[in-house]
Amino acid sequence: MSEHISVTDEGPIRIIRFDRADKKNAITRAMYAGMADALNEADASASIRCVVIAGSPGTFTAGNDLMDFMSAPPEFGADEAPPVQRFMQALMGCSRPVIAAVDGLAIGIGVTLLLHCDLVYASDRSSFKTPFVDLALAPEFGSSAILPGLVGRAVASDLLLLGSAWDAKKAAANGLLTGVFPTGDLEHEVMDRAKALAAKAPGAVRAAKALMRLEGDRIEDRILTEGREFSRLLQSEEFKEAATAFMERRPPDFSRFG
Repeated sequence: MSEHISVTDEGPIRIIRFDRADKKNAITRAMYAGMADALNEADASASIRCVVIAGSPGTFTAGNDLMDFMSAPPEFGADEAPPVQRFMQALMGCSRPVIAAVDGLAIGIGVTLLLHCDLVYASDRSSFKTPFVDLALAPEFGSSAILPGLVGRAVASDLLLLGSAWDAKKAAANGLLTGVFPTGDLEHEVMDRAKALAAKAPGAVRAAKALMRLEGDRIEDRILTEGREFSRLLQSEEFKEAATAFMERRPPDFSRFG
């Protein structure tokens, strides 16, 4: 694990935190590798129900550490995936819900990774910028498709072509964020939502996430896929607990399920 990545488990919630505040949490290859390992471990653990990705007070991440990046540029499609690709593959493939908690600066891949999280919350002092074209580079990890699909091409061009900075209000208005909170409330609010997710039936949460991540289905095909998952879950022990709790007028307890 990288010395600049902090990983803590609070019960069923894994918190992965950028921990290089003196460098504005600029991400090195070692940090990417550490985050990839932490995500993969969480996904393989029956005890982890939710993952939170956070930064330092006032800085989520300034993006890639350019000196580290330039010393060994990633080679996509190589036999061994570079650390940044390993991290993004782990994030995109994580079956657990992933929540981002953004306080302050989010630049470059600090914005790109948000497009692959399930819930994204930010403090009211946060700002978002993707200066790829300004650095004579191109967008990364699907952002050129996901962002226009989310906000429309004309609005996406403000970020991806002009490299404009968005404040939290504008990012939320354009659908980049799930919600915005006062700076002092952000992590408390995020943890409340992480705990709520962790208390839900884990199999149902994973199924819902997987369904939302499917792309390119005709609506008729999606309905059949959903129906098969619905029928499968009707036979699950989780559903039995939910139905029994409903009949007994008590909250369901999914703590024994992995």
